[in-house]
Amino acid sequence: MGTAFDQYIARVKPEVQGISPQAAQQRLEEANAILLLDVREREDYANGYIPGAENLPRGFLELQIEGKSNDRSAAILVYGDENQGPLAARDLQKMGYTDVTCIEGGFDAWVAADLPRARHRALSKAEVQRYSRHLLVPEVGEKGQGKLLDARVLMIGAGGLGSPAAFYLAAAGVGTIGIVDADMVDVTNLQRQILHGTSDLGRPKAISAYETLRDLNPGCNVVPYVDYLSSDNVMDILADYDIVVNGCDNFPTRYLINDACVFTRKPLVDGSIFRFDGQVTVFTCDSEGPCYRCLYPEPPPAELAPSCAEAGVLGVLPGTVGVIQATEAVKLILGQGDPLIGKLLMYDALSMNFKTFKINRDPNCPVCGDNPSVTELINYEAFCSGVNHQVAVD
Repeated sequence: MGTAFDQYIARVKPEVQGISPQAAQQRLEEANAILLLDVREREDYANGYIPGAENLPRGFLELQIEGKSNDRSAAILVYGDENQGPLAARDLQKMGYTDVTCIEGGFDAWVAADLPRARHRALSKAEVQRYSRHLLVPEVGEKGQGKLLDARVLMIGAGGLGSPAAFYLAAAGVGTIGIVDADMVDVTNLQRQILHGTSDLGRPKAISAYETLRDLNPGCNVVPYVDYLSSDNVMDILADYDIVVNGCDNFPTRYLINDACVFTRKPLVDGSIFRFDGQVTVFTCDSEGPCYRCLYPEPPPAELAPSCAEAGVLGVLPGTVGVIQATEAVKLILGQGDPLIGKLLMYDALSMNFKTFKINRDPNCPVCGDNPSVTELINYEAFCSGVNHQVAVD
């Protein structure tokens, strides 16, 4: 059997183009658009891989390659063990991919040549079991799950939006979730704020959220902040996190969070709701923009921004919007998909209609513009004075 297989491999190798590990490294350094595929099994990939490689085990190659690239002319560099690479390259050629090269000798030859290699976060047996459905998703896998476990997300508010967003982030395995909320649980919250129950009435929302999320996922480090965000504490709190998810319920805090994220270059996943309508966007809060002030340069008049207590809100609506916020945060952590950067997603629950609008960076924006006039935190209560501070986003 071994002899027959050796003969088979000997026939396959001349059919594909192979290059040495050194030549492959040079090609990876020079080429901007090349798909590097590791076709070994997941366990082998987890123990070490070529930096930038995506794992696509050979047994799933034909089924999943189009999810990586449907362009038959795309440059693909493939490797596995000594024999997996040539076999995978041959299979790709049979599928019509015309620019396929394999690394001679596979990963073992790469290691022997002492070329750079990476190893992602090893998952424990319990983590493999808990996140088993994630591990089956090519865009996540062990590498992506490791990113989630190492991620640190700050949730502003444990109300209508913060409840579903934090709940699903914890379930997904985000390693550290900060919860900022100084309010107490009120009976009127329970129609939509699923982190809390009747037994939590009168308790701090941040503490109630902490207990709920820890019960859902004991492996998640939940950090409660029973504080109101202000110019005095926001920079210290943000320093410990990678991404901010905004579910706050007042304009001063929304502008405070935006400016602090711009100053610290922290991506901001923003959401809001009103009766049957919701919206979500992602602000990169960097020089590319846009930021919240590009979309809303100043707070609206009070009559245009009634609170949930004044205007009401459909209880299930924040569930939809908060889950979308969680999805966007997960995409940012994984580096997958097309986040809502420079786009505003509008949701009409009555018509079950989603629309997306482009948001442009304002070069005259006072915070992220070409010549910013706001370069440090300001008095946000004064900035928002004259408007109703309770906007329907809780």
